[in-house]
Parts: sequence; structure tokens; C-alpha cells
Amino acid sequence: MTGHDESYERDGFATRQLHSGSARRGSSVNPRVTPIYMTAGFVLDDFDQATELFSTGDGYSYTRVCNPTNEAVERAVADLEGGAEALLVGSGQAALAVTLLGLLASGDHLVSASSLYEGTRGFLIDNLPRYGIDTAFVDDANDPLAWERVIQPNTRALFAESIPNPKNDILDIAAVASVAHAHGIPLIIDNTLATPYLLRPLEHGADIVIHSASKFLAGHGAALGGIVVDNGRFDSERSGALFPHLVERGRLGGPSFAERAGGSARISYLREVMALRFGPTPSPLNAFLIAQGIETLSLRVEKQSQNALGVARWLDDQSEVQSVDYSGLETNPFHELALRYLPDGQGAVFSFTLKGGLNAARAFVNALQTVTHMTHLGDVRSLILHPATTSHNLRTDDELEASGIWPGTLRLSIGIEDLADLIRDLDRGLAAVRATSDEAVMS
Repeated sequence: MTGHDESYERDGFATRQLHSGSARRGSSVNPRVTPIYMTAGFVLDDFDQATELFSTGDGYSYTRVCNPTNEAVERAVADLEGGAEALLVGSGQAALAVTLLGLLASGDHLVSASSLYEGTRGFLIDNLPRYGIDTAFVDDANDPLAWERVIQPNTRALFAESIPNPKNDILDIAAVASVAHAHGIPLIIDNTLATPYLLRPLEHGADIVIHSASKFLAGHGAALGGIVVDNGRFDSERSGALFPHLVERGRLGGPSFAERAGGSARISYLREVMALRFGPTPSPLNAFLIAQGIETLSLRVEKQSQNALGVARWLDDQSEVQSVDYSGLETNPFHELALRYLPDGQGAVFSFTLKGGLNAARAFVNALQTVTHMTHLGDVRSLILHPATTSHNLRTDDELEASGIWPGTLRLSIGIEDLADLIRDLDRGLAAVRATSDEAVMS
């Protein structure tokens, strides 16, 4: 029976509306699904507990520091990637920025593969130089000597994508990792398009993996998030001189990150300094949605990869199509590498080029009814975009050509629809291309 004791003075309405529904302390509630801890901060038990929490970091004080919902996603992705620890941030771009700015300082140098997501490329060539950090680009990312030739004494990291966006030119991770380790610097891999279901870069020598969790991990186009995963193998004796902020004691004389966290010094610094102070905090609601998506990751990615291979084979047979850049095709120059690194499927994002150029691309996109026209990837729904006029519209014609992006190039992100329906819709697009071509001839 519930009620109240009339023998004491009741709290006022404003107080009760804040506290009367609070969970009872000491209650044992064990939900199967991780709850959404939608709170800015957490109640501190007493004065001494607060002091200990702020000294050790063990426990919850503020969601910008740590949140149980967010932490559940971190544990899941670290486990799936085979890493020691993970950090959840607000977006994939935040994961990139936190990682690079947490490792590099003014005067440092980065080496990156040139085949990249356009947002990443913009960050490297437009933003990092403002912080005194220069980047050299490697065109032939699978040639170890090409990386060696541009490494400088101040180079502090190598960066690449496991499945580059949008060209699907698979990276030989182990070959690039060997170069990085010969210089005592980390290899950072963006594994967004492969996902840990198809490929785990840490198993091939990468040191840090990042994801746009908004894509395949969440999977339903409803949430933003980014993930950083570290292998926990930072060697302070070998690489400490290259990363003084990880091995030097703090200004108050406390232990360094390497002394306190050992091999996890990098990810500890990213969590306790970069994410905490720059503040790219993800909403616990987004973390919850990402966690829900992760539960069906393998089912979705397996189906999406199968569909992508079917679509790529069909497109490759069409007379209106000039080329299909999908590593799952036997004729693709990266096919052998894809079978080595991606034996369970070659992913769901790739580009193809129409012979008719810009007009053909426009007619094709506008005729589609099942495939959605939008700027996103990794959704359960199939998506299409014209890179040259959208994501890559700030590149010059020469830069587009050097990247293999032509006026007729379109990027597909294949979903989980029935393959026959996707092909029927794409055929509808090709019919519009033929009609446009016929009209041009008649005029």
C-alpha cells in the first residue's frame, strides 16, 4: 500500500515534481536491454565519494565524461573489433578529429592514402594546416615504398580507409602497418564501410580503428555517432619520444598517461583530455540506437554484401555502364586482395560510371523509385548519390579525374531489399538514360 505520513511536513510541489518519481536507492532493477540514461549528470553519494571519483575516474559524474548507455556501446565495439578499449563520440568526423588532434601537435606530419571520404580529405587539407599539421598523400596506397618515400622525421601517424569511399580500392593493411611500425608510429584505419563483421584491421596490424557509427553500426539512418578503438599496445619505450604528451608527467606532477594506463595510454588521453575538453559528447539516445543496430549488424551486412555483388554483376553487363568499381567482381584489380581481407563479403558501398556522363547520371537518379537519393551510407535502404555535384563538388575537374570520379559516376550504398526489386529499379534508371539519349539524337 502506498501513501504518505501526515505526521511530517511534506516537501513543496516544486521539490516533489523533481524527486517523487526517482528510483529508490538500493533497488535491484536489471533490464535486459541497456536503458537510456538520459541525464546530464549523476548524483554523488557523499563528499568523500565525490572526491574519490574525481581523483580516480571510477564511476559516473557527468555524461560528457562517461555515461552507462554510451559505455555499453564502447564495450561492444571494442569487443567486436578485438580492441582493448573504445571511445564513443558524437559523429564519425568527431572520431577522426579527436584521434588526429589527440596524437598530432603543431609541427607534426601525417601521411594518408589519397583515396578517402571527402569529409576526411577536407579535414586533412583545410583544417589540420591551421593547427600547424601537414599531410602528405599516397596515391598507390598498396605500395609500401610509396609510404616510405613521404615519411619524415616528424611524421606521427599513417591513415587510410580499409574500403575507401567511394572507389572500393581495397587497402593492404598489413603492408602499410609494417611501414608504420618500422617507424614506431601508429596506423589508423577508418573501418566504416567494412565493419568489424567483414574485417578487423587490428588483426592485420593496425593500431587504431575509427568508425562513423552513423552508418552500418547503427544501420537505420536514425542516429549519429563515432567510435575510436585502440589496440592497447602503445609502447612508451619505443615511441614515447614521439608522443611526449603521453609519457610526460602532468603539470601537477601526477603520473603520465603511459604510467597510469600502460598500453592504453593513447585511448586514455583521447577520452580524458580530447573528448572531455573538446566536448563531442554523443546523446545517450543515439548510443541506445547504435547499440540496437549493432545487435543485427552481421545479418544486415551479410545481406547487403550479397545484394551489392548481385547489383554489381548486373550493372557490369549493361551496355550503358562504362565501369563498375566493386572489388567483389572477378575482373576488379582489387579482387584478390578483397578475397584475402574480406572473404565473407566485399561490402555494400561502391561506384559505377555511366557512359552518357552528367546528363545520363541525372536521368538515372531522377527515374529511381526504390533506391533513395540522399547523402548517407550503410542504411538498410539502398541509397544513391552523384559525387561530382554533391560530396565532391569542391574538387577541380583535374582532382576529380585523378580520383576516378567522372561526370557519369554514381555511388551506391546497397540495402537489404530484395535483389530483384533493386535490379528492376536500376533498370528503370537505365531506361531513362536510353530515353534521354534517344531524345538527344532526335533533336
